This record gives sequence, C-alpha cells and structure tokens, in this order.
Amino acid sequence: MGVKVAIVGATGAVGEEMRRQLERRAFPLEGDPVFLASERSAGKRLPWRDGEVEVQAITPEAFDGVDIALFSAGGGRSKQWAPIATERGAVVIDNSSAFRRDDDVPLVVSEVNPDAIAHRPRGIVANPNCTTMVLMVAAKPLHDAFGLTSMVATSYQAAGGAGRTGIEELLDQAGEMVGRSEQLVGDGAALEASVQAQTFSKALAFNVLAHCGAFTEERYTDEEWKLVHESRKILELPALRVSPTCVRVPVVVGHAIAARLTFAEPVQRDAAMAVLSAAPGLEVEDGTGQHGEELAYPTPLASAGRDEVVVGRVREDLGDPYSLNLWVVGDNLLKGAALNTVQLAELVAAGA
Repeated sequence: MGVKVAIVGATGAVGEEMRRQLERRAFPLEGDPVFLASERSAGKRLPWRDGEVEVQAITPEAFDGVDIALFSAGGGRSKQWAPIATERGAVVIDNSSAFRRDDDVPLVVSEVNPDAIAHRPRGIVANPNCTTMVLMVAAKPLHDAFGLTSMVATSYQAAGGAGRTGIEELLDQAGEMVGRSEQLVGDGAALEASVQAQTFSKALAFNVLAHCGAFTEERYTDEEWKLVHESRKILELPALRVSPTCVRVPVVVGHAIAARLTFAEPVQRDAAMAVLSAAPGLEVEDGTGQHGEELAYPTPLASAGRDEVVVGRVREDLGDPYSLNLWVVGDNLLKGAALNTVQLAELVAAGA
C-alpha cells in the first residue's frame, strides 16, 4: 500500500527540494503527489518524474485522501491549514516555526530523536529550524556520551535561509558591486548605503551581517531564540544554557555553526572523535595538515547538495577541560529543511 502525500508550498525553494527528495529516495507513494500553493500559483505545472503535475490552490477538500501533508509555506499558512489537514485525516509535517514550541507537537531530527515522532496528539510533527537541525546532529551524540550542560553557538547562515528571494538578492548585489573595487576598498560605507536591501537589513554581498531574523526579547533575534528553545526541546534538556549569535553571510546555500559545548565530565578530543565518527547522518572532515595528514575541514559551499551534516575543527578548549570546540556545516535547504521533512514522512509511513 502506498502513501498519499501533499506538499503545501510546492512552488517554493524548499518545496522544490521536497519534490526532488520524494523522487530521489523512492518514497512509497500512492499515485502522484498533490502539489498545493497559493491561488496565484494554481494552474502551474511542475515537473514530476517523466511528466508534470498541476498545482492546486490550498482548500480543505485538497487534503481529502491525503495521508501525509508536508508543509513549507510559512507559519501563517501552517497555523491556518495544518489543523484542517489533520481534521481531514492527514499527518502534518511542518517546516515552519508555527508549532515547534507546542508541547503536543514533537520536534524531530530523524537521526537525533526519531522516537519522539510517535507521540503526536495533534497529528502534527514539527521540523526544527535549519540551524538548530545542523547543530543537533553533532551535539546529540556528544551529549549522550558526556552530558551536555551548556553551549555557545555562533551561526553563519546562508542567504538561502531566507528562501529564493534571499538567494536572488545576494546574487544581484554581488553582480552590482563586483565592478566597484575602489569603493569596496576605500569607501565601503558609501557602497553599502547605495545598495538597495530588501530581504536583508543591509547589503549582504561582500559583507557579514550581525543580524539574522527579527529582534525580539532581550535584544536577541528570533533566530537566536530558536537555537535556545529548540535545542532544549530536542535534547530534552530544559535547563540547557545556550548563548547564541546568528550571523548572515554571503553564501548561497549552506549554514555553518561554530560551537563551544560544555559537558558534565571532562572530554578529550580522541574520545569525542570516536563518538562523532560513529554518529548517524554525520561525516567528519578534520585534519590540520601538521603531521602528514590531509588538511581537511568542512565548508558551507561544499555542503550544498550533500545529505550529511559535516563536522571538523574538533579541539579541546584551551581553558576548560569540560569543553569542546567544533565547526559544523550543513545544507540548510536539504538536511536543514526538505530532506529531514521527507525522512520524518518515511518514519510516519513506516508506522512510527
């Protein structure tokens, strides 16, 4: 028996990747998936396997017969339509922030806490924020081994985290600024002020923005608070101390996090490397080149299009034997969103 799947937000950047993942991973589908989007996108035809499928407007009736609905259309649409989808019999896997802090909605990373998906009293499963997701794949096995107590996490988030408009804005700005080398060197402030920024608060090309998301309580952004609340929920550590800083960088796809993890017991690099090397969904690229080994560390660019999260620069903290420093990268559109969503759908389809 196959599974009837709908994608809400099928025309967006993450929706496009969800479509690709359903096909690539040979998900056990019943017939063609249902592609749903706003009324202005209704009637468009999207490629599917050897043909096309017409996009439908989101309506209650569109969920009739759907077993699993994958949502990636923003928090507002999720809040409006996810309860309707569940009333029509679908399990919703939501990629927005709408339900992540709901106690009756599990927040799940497929390799980290898959058992949590079984308890979903509202019929909804939440996909974590892409930055939290990437970090948790490395942090969870270390927590299991050494007992995580706190972390300082600084993220370097790609333009693609803001969707297709973020990518387009970065590329447009880069094209506009690349021929203005004298200003890039000698009058950066004037050049920055001359660039029209819409998706981001300032020019992102050739720049780094200490602002990712919207500022909320205590001068932290919502992206930073997501790292706090979501890490605590996924790891089941409500007292976990988290010090977050989220930064936007001129990368198209691929988030990176520099993390200092502190544990209940002393941790040595060799023991940590053994844990990380055995962790599911995680690859280790770590070599300094000082002792004959290859110089190796992961980059956001090289993570684009890659299923795995990649960790490197693993080192003991210089001042605290209980702490470890590391660098984690992952494709924010793939593992950080679409791939994990489809992996969660696979768990539901398998009876989880």
